[in-house]
Amino acid sequence: MSHRPFPGRRSVLRGSLVASAALSLPTALGAAPAFARSGRPKAGWGVQAGDVTSDSGLVWVRSDRPARMIVETSATESFRNPRRWQGPLLGSGTDFTGTTRLRGLPPGEQIHYRVLLADPDDPRRTGEPVTGTFRTASAKRRDGVRFVWSGDLAGQGWGINPELGGYRIYDAMAALDPDFFLCSGDNIYADGPITETVALPDGRTWRNITTEEKSKVAETLTEFRGNFRYNLLDENLRAFNARIPSVIQWDDHEVTNNWYPGEILTDSRYTEKRVDVLAARARQAFSEYFPISTLRRPDGRVHRVQHHGPLLDVFVLDMRTYRNANSPDDQPADPQGILGREQLEWLKRELARSRAVWKVIASDMPLGLVVPDAPNIEAVAQGDPGKPLGRELQIAELLRFVKHQRITGTVWLTADVHHTSAQHYQPSRAAFTDFEPFWEFVSGPLNAGAFPANALDGTFGPDRVFVKAPTTPNVSPAGGYQFFGEVAIDGGSGELTVRLREQDGTVLFTKVLQPGLVGQ
Repeated sequence: MSHRPFPGRRSVLRGSLVASAALSLPTALGAAPAFARSGRPKAGWGVQAGDVTSDSGLVWVRSDRPARMIVETSATESFRNPRRWQGPLLGSGTDFTGTTRLRGLPPGEQIHYRVLLADPDDPRRTGEPVTGTFRTASAKRRDGVRFVWSGDLAGQGWGINPELGGYRIYDAMAALDPDFFLCSGDNIYADGPITETVALPDGRTWRNITTEEKSKVAETLTEFRGNFRYNLLDENLRAFNARIPSVIQWDDHEVTNNWYPGEILTDSRYTEKRVDVLAARARQAFSEYFPISTLRRPDGRVHRVQHHGPLLDVFVLDMRTYRNANSPDDQPADPQGILGREQLEWLKRELARSRAVWKVIASDMPLGLVVPDAPNIEAVAQGDPGKPLGRELQIAELLRFVKHQRITGTVWLTADVHHTSAQHYQPSRAAFTDFEPFWEFVSGPLNAGAFPANALDGTFGPDRVFVKAPTTPNVSPAGGYQFFGEVAIDGGSGELTVRLREQDGTVLFTKVLQPGLVGQ
């Protein structure tokens, strides 16, 4: 793989500390601003970029007061001859967050950007610029692709622990210099309050940073917003966001545990029992705190395809919004399934259209691992190793389509189950056989409780080739078992290498896949 020199963490963070008198605003806003001083808009939550392609990207910021968002980009950290972008007015309607789309960027280049926040009534009054960087997707196959993925942040009451250095896993991911980070859901735990201390089994005490919004389950829009802000209190995450663009999907804990549309809660912690009401508030906060291109569309959807040059397309699924109710999942017919008919047809259509060498299916839930929602089923598999039933019928339809359309290079990535593993699915071992072999790789959590490995369902013939998981439930991050995965695609051979890694970056398992195959 070939990657250009990447700026260090120190140089990226320096942008949040240094003000520049030479910065200029778009001519529509007037002349160059004066030096930043107190009483001007501040961007204390950092910056982040998302959904970066070969020629575009989204940049996000949050202000502490009403402000005009301004973005300047440059090929170098010196910001000579910057290109200027006028962003939106940031106000209370979006919790003072905003996103600016950058278009017409050069492919395969390091883009340096800085965000200024200007007083809406006096464009000369700006806060200190905050800088970030990202690399656009290369149009040249030889440059290769590298990305990391994981999920599940601040779950089960394990929040930001300064004594352990906070969310340290982000430093290990950044050290690999990935092109982007794929977060496979559970970016927050809106249903998981954070307390100041938690007693550990060995007698030690876990100490959390706490906030008012994280003291109870999230029900109001303010509380959902506070959950997203909580994670941004971590220095490691803010530094990572300034260096590595993201591709974000959601799962259940952005709203509440194991939710589905139309659900009425029986959880006594909630005064608002209607999940549809909670989900609407959560979706608004989710759209405010992440740079996601499709959330600005009229349909406001999460599922989308991220094209990353000739080597890679990432198909980001949404297994929450369109699913049917959790049930024993053993019905002989299930037209809605976990994706909904419209999303399934979209996925089939986009897979058939893709000309990328590799087609990564980013699934927020695993396929063959049994994920219970006692007495019902939360994911796809229900433990019956026979013919497909319930939500398995939709997956069988998709796998059959991939086989008969001769779609090459499909790989499934997921998180959700709080351990790491690699499953190989093979029709010769399966009850349903009309598909080609494929791999599913599981990673996570980022900073949450770790749990024992889930049981496998034999319908699609999975073989768990590798697994690392604790033997007891809800092991804290202090006890280890925090994981992320790395995918590296070689620009010469086209080989795709998956590495499952621990929190410090140690490689646990490696698998190399060959390009151009329908199944392997």
